[in-house]
Amino acid sequence: MKTDIQIAQEAVLEPISDVAASLGLDGESLIPYGKYKAKVDHRLVKKLAEKKDAKVILVTAISPTPAGEGKTTTSVGLADAMNALGKKTMLCLREPSLGPVFGVKGGAAGGGKSDALLIEALRQVHIPHYRALILRKTYPQLSDLVDKSQMYYRRAFPQAQYNATTHVWNFPSGAKIYFGSMQYTKDRTNYQGKAYDFIGFDELTHFEWEEYSYMMSRNRPTGPGTRVYMRATTNPGGIGHGWVKARFITPAPPGTPIVEEHTVRLPDGTEQKLQRSRVFIPSSIFDNPALLANDPGYLASLASMPEAEKQALLYGSWDSFSGQVFTEWRNDPAHYQDQRWTHVIAPFAIPKHWPIWRGYDFGFSKPFSVGWYAVDEEGRLYRIKELYGCTGRPNEGLRIDPVEQARRIREAEQNDPMLKGRTILGVADPAIFDESRGESIAAMMERSPHFLHWQPGDHTRLAGKMQFHYRLNFDADGRPMFQVFNTCKHFIRTIPNLVYDESNVEDIDTRQEDHIYDECRYVLMENPISPPVRCAAPPMPDDPLNLHKRARFYRI
Repeated sequence: MKTDIQIAQEAVLEPISDVAASLGLDGESLIPYGKYKAKVDHRLVKKLAEKKDAKVILVTAISPTPAGEGKTTTSVGLADAMNALGKKTMLCLREPSLGPVFGVKGGAAGGGKSDALLIEALRQVHIPHYRALILRKTYPQLSDLVDKSQMYYRRAFPQAQYNATTHVWNFPSGAKIYFGSMQYTKDRTNYQGKAYDFIGFDELTHFEWEEYSYMMSRNRPTGPGTRVYMRATTNPGGIGHGWVKARFITPAPPGTPIVEEHTVRLPDGTEQKLQRSRVFIPSSIFDNPALLANDPGYLASLASMPEAEKQALLYGSWDSFSGQVFTEWRNDPAHYQDQRWTHVIAPFAIPKHWPIWRGYDFGFSKPFSVGWYAVDEEGRLYRIKELYGCTGRPNEGLRIDPVEQARRIREAEQNDPMLKGRTILGVADPAIFDESRGESIAAMMERSPHFLHWQPGDHTRLAGKMQFHYRLNFDADGRPMFQVFNTCKHFIRTIPNLVYDESNVEDIDTRQEDHIYDECRYVLMENPISPPVRCAAPPMPDDPLNLHKRARFYRI
């Protein structure tokens, strides 16, 4: 019995001109790219304005399975059936799982990172006990990688066999390359007790830190003579954008190794210092001349994307990306002093008559967050100080009790000249007032000797998020209603990295490091403002490639 990929490879492609003719498209509306691919001139939309609209059929599903729901297969079958009935039918697939139907989904966007990851896994397949693992967040997302492996691996090792049931490549030497997924953090236990000489993550920002760090423990030798290491590919954006940026992007310039040193106490009482290094290697479409030669219009297509997507996917910016919640955010050191067109500013002396607020979000295994805010005569808020209870590892708390947290907060207010002797209004997560399991956290913190008083914050999530948006907007003079001292490093690190929740598209994804966002939101809700009547956009940087002028056609 022939495999799906064999059937797909035996198919004979029709020239794109014949396909266009069957749809009633004339030659003037077609912009060919080779024999089997073309774009459609956007001016065709005007030509078809008088034509009667066709019927649109949407194929969707609710409950995903490890193998997918079958939307792609159903859509293809439906289109074939409609054509068989004599209907003029066009099928449009968004990020389809092409493996079961077409065999190979060709090409990779940008620098070819995913292709490189697949090839990297082959380095040690000549060693019989070698084991490799390539991961995507969900199994349906793996289909593209599996399809590409069918092409690459069979060419390099004709005797290699792929088991579609277990998702593993078996090589003549006995080596194996597994394809896996980790849709939920709890799925990491599926890899408990296993060892892999090589682990590759495709689209690392789709993973949480807990998932990535756990797999480090599975990255160990399966036998003598293997090199043990990990690789990952990614684009900006996604649930893991913040921790990936903090781990790989921020610490050092691209191409510069980042070396971590760890001290381990051995059973005999001695200590040994160990090192582990990592490095970020940038990749973009400009590193892939083959793609540019094959599809000359792809560069212009990237340039025509919305600004956030263009900055991320074309220029590789980690400060602007798809899914970012607070796209208004600007951090411009050139304006720290004049406070224009930036949300981050240089510290200044707080007048005595300005009110001071203290926001608080409790955390134990996750970080706790305290922020102090000053309010000027115009109602503008300034975040002037912060206390963030984290270990230094992504989204990991100090595990200290409420009384100790209260002590540290009070100590900060007694020692900081900006806060010492001031009346401070405290607002906190309403959850700390819960008495269902005994004394509340709020009551513990209010006891002697710290006497830390809180009032419950307004936990209305969407209204709080909108207050963020209102305050981050710039007026005509380049002044927002909310600014942050450049000493508040954790706020500056976490807030720009927040992304939307895919299942609740109006709210942020709470799996992120959102503790600072929460405590700030409580303070904003105590000082609400109306939506600004007029907003001004900060000056945009020049497009060094001037590519937007070339983005003339719609891609199909």
